[in-house]
Amino acid sequence: MNFLSRLQPKTLLWVSVVVAIITIVMKTLAWYITDSVGLLSDAMESFVNLASAIFALVMVTVAQQPADEEHPYGHHKAEYFSSGFEGILIMGAAAAIIWASAHRIFDPQPVEDLGWGLGLSVASSGLNGLLAWVMFGAAKVHRSIALEADAKHLVTDVWTSAGVVIGLTMVLFTGWLWLDAVVAMAVALNILKEGFHLIWRSSQGLMDEAVEPEVLAQITEVLEGFEHQRGEIHIIRFDHVNTRRAGQRRFVDMHMHMPSGWSLGRAAALRTSVEQALMSAVPGLRATIQLLPNDVEAHFDDVRDLK
Repeated sequence: MNFLSRLQPKTLLWVSVVVAIITIVMKTLAWYITDSVGLLSDAMESFVNLASAIFALVMVTVAQQPADEEHPYGHHKAEYFSSGFEGILIMGAAAAIIWASAHRIFDPQPVEDLGWGLGLSVASSGLNGLLAWVMFGAAKVHRSIALEADAKHLVTDVWTSAGVVIGLTMVLFTGWLWLDAVVAMAVALNILKEGFHLIWRSSQGLMDEAVEPEVLAQITEVLEGFEHQRGEIHIIRFDHVNTRRAGQRRFVDMHMHMPSGWSLGRAAALRTSVEQALMSAVPGLRATIQLLPNDVEAHFDDVRDLK
């Protein structure tokens, strides 16, 4: 698992494209054999998997481009577009599944050769589940929201297939043909929820959401290690600590207060030590520290700035 999870995001997304094509073939064949609307809904989601993996691959490639004059902070936020696009596709697939299955509730159709259809569905789900397991580990290693979104979509696909298999097994033993359509609609509602979650998370990233609580705790721990107090007077202190995340990158801005009698060289040396400690504690972090004497306070949100 450690070796696989350390594969580069682009490599894993190429694997995702290949797996999506394989599962499309398997699930489409399962639907063709059985004429089950539940298996049709499962196959439709696999087409979404393919489109999502391709778009994620493009966005990860963009995100890895170095900073330039027009994008001095880099292109890391491109991954959020991938996550949002995937969410939109998932919601579109859910709407299509509901449309395709609604009429089957009142006009149920017989299903055929369920054994072969269910076998193909289970096999394709196994492929998706294995790939999702690897991608979750890689997303954690590389802090990639594009990989995480693709992995979550694959997990949704696994649950979709599991629901379809259970529903069709019930059809097989009970003869209640309307269960096929009910299962398809239940699957659609489940992936609709997942699509909304992906879109919401993507929007928060584009709006400069703060870093995760555990990352903020690491930052706070580092800063507390540098703070120094003599009696009731703080010799070194930090305030206005603000964080944000952009794809794989994490950013923190702050003010560092110190005695006004210190030389610029001494103050700059301490700032360098703080920056290095922060970046060692949080890989991928970029710190911006403004130096201020202890008797100077910076004020934000001045009424004049809001006009």
